[in-house]
Amino acid sequence: MVLRCYFSVDVHGNTIVWRKWINAVNVYKANVLILSGDLTGKAIVPIYDKNGYYEAEFLGRKYIVNNNEELKKLEEQIENVGYYYKVMTMKEAQEFAADEKKLENLFKELITERIRKWMDLLLEKVNTKEVIAMAMPGNDDEFWVDEVIKEYADRGIIYPLDKIVELPHGYEIVSNDYVNPTPWKTPREVDEKRLEKMLEEKIKKIHNMEKAIFNFHPPPYNTKLDLAPKLDKNMKIVYVGGKPLMIHVGSTAVRKMIEKYQPLIGLHGHIHESYASDKIGRTVVVNPGSEYTEGILRGFIIELDENGIRNYWKVEG
Repeated sequence: MVLRCYFSVDVHGNTIVWRKWINAVNVYKANVLILSGDLTGKAIVPIYDKNGYYEAEFLGRKYIVNNNEELKKLEEQIENVGYYYKVMTMKEAQEFAADEKKLENLFKELITERIRKWMDLLLEKVNTKEVIAMAMPGNDDEFWVDEVIKEYADRGIIYPLDKIVELPHGYEIVSNDYVNPTPWKTPREVDEKRLEKMLEEKIKKIHNMEKAIFNFHPPPYNTKLDLAPKLDKNMKIVYVGGKPLMIHVGSTAVRKMIEKYQPLIGLHGHIHESYASDKIGRTVVVNPGSEYTEGILRGFIIELDENGIRNYWKVEG
């Protein structure tokens, strides 16, 4: 039996990308689906109820719709760039803007609703008795997201952060969601020393390092996987010769663990710009990158048999 794994990351609330990931079972004949990190989106678009028509503005454009059919299409359009939406009056919008806790609760409600929708869609389209399917949060995701995913554990969707996931042929996946510090101070980031300790605690549960898969959200430092534009003190991209100045921003702790233990493969994400593969010693490392705002799914197919990696390659669509 050959395991054909489809690995992707960083969907950030985009339902089109999630649907494409699910459809990798049909398109690429995948029998293992892995979605690792940053499931949630970053913004809510208010759709104003104007008593007879609806109005919204996002991505620099104003939209006016006149009936429920047009409203549904607008909602889908917002969802398919990774945003959330809420129909409300102008007064309600002002109330949300003035009350941080109320806005936070709205985010939680909308994110929970979409993740449940995604999990239900996965179960509808994929036979989880035949296909191994796992999904986990990343550094951008709030901690209550985990509990939503865990609701589906007894229905065949694997939440991998609290266990070693065993695959056929003796492969073992160890997963971690935390990243090294970022300028955005996201929910799941720690300094490199603490991250190293966190990873060591999980790695020691692996039985056979030759068949170990490190599913760590941040990429290893100083590879093709961790290049991102340098930012100045005002969080603006630094340009040199008209092009963004790219620097290495990955994790030294992740690299140290890969160098020390030499697993079979490292699955990483987090840095959207670095759609690449590389090697650290004997270990193959990959990062599918992300173009979720364009509705593009990027991924890696990794084929495994009883002897190791048969092949791996990048795909997008």
